[in-house]
Amino acid sequence: MSAKNYSLGQVGDYEIKQLKVFKTVVDCGGFSAAETSLNIGRSTISLHISNLEARLNLVLCKRGRGGFSLTEEGVIIYEMTERLLESLDAFRTTVNNLNVSLTGKLRIALSDKVSLDPRSHFPELIKHFSNVAPEVFITTNVASMTNIERMVLNDEADVGFIPYHRKLDGLDYIHLYNDRCFVYATQDHPLASMSSEEQEARVDSFPSSHAGLKYHEQASEQISHMKLSSISYFYDSRLALILSGQYVGFLPELYAKPYIASGQIVAVATTTRYYDLGVAVATKKTAQPNKARELFLEVLHNTIKDLIVAPY
Repeated sequence: MSAKNYSLGQVGDYEIKQLKVFKTVVDCGGFSAAETSLNIGRSTISLHISNLEARLNLVLCKRGRGGFSLTEEGVIIYEMTERLLESLDAFRTTVNNLNVSLTGKLRIALSDKVSLDPRSHFPELIKHFSNVAPEVFITTNVASMTNIERMVLNDEADVGFIPYHRKLDGLDYIHLYNDRCFVYATQDHPLASMSSEEQEARVDSFPSSHAGLKYHEQASEQISHMKLSSISYFYDSRLALILSGQYVGFLPELYAKPYIASGQIVAVATTTRYYDLGVAVATKKTAQPNKARELFLEVLHNTIKDLIVAPY
């Protein structure tokens, strides 16, 4: 296609729809993979992309036996599409927040196991919020701590429930509760039959699994000398590695409790080998109005009476 004397002109709803199709195709890695996400057939997707390329007078992607890939122009259009759609979403959110009737979206990102931890009161929070704002569309996602931070800072999430491991200047924190984390091993692990003194002396010599993150000072001190042999961020997968009998690893005390009761695992070296991990609600420091987020924080304060400022 030639760009000679070409001018795009006005961009309307039809072009935005085509750009959304294009973004989905790129995110999914090809036409076939995008069929399920878009709920349309491959031929229709191909037609949308062809029409978009004709409208822009650009070749955006290569498709064929070599697989799907973007052209240089396609990479640029994809990046601009992301910005455009984010701007449209921000515009929609602002307009909704300026209306008397509370509508729009509330996007919540949660770390592993937080939503069903009774100390988070999450089901209760959703119940109260939905009773007050039934028209608000709620989305929830489970992600790692670093991804939740990124999502909140980049306006991809309005609220994050996050175990604390560092304080970022762009975020506000409301402290919910603390978890005490101990080292756990299976009942038949060599450490389990040792005395407390032997456990303290030898725990660092056995293969361990950890979250693969930069920890806060207390946790870093506990983990830095261990034989770090595997990475498993989410608790369930880390527990599975511990249950294999090949690894030891830190887990929150409350999470480990039922597995201790069933005799599957035991805490080791408990006198000195532990750290505390705070869990907090994180929101972005911003002047932009967001009534859904503000209402959710109000519900949070009304539901959990003993909230304190995060001690981070």
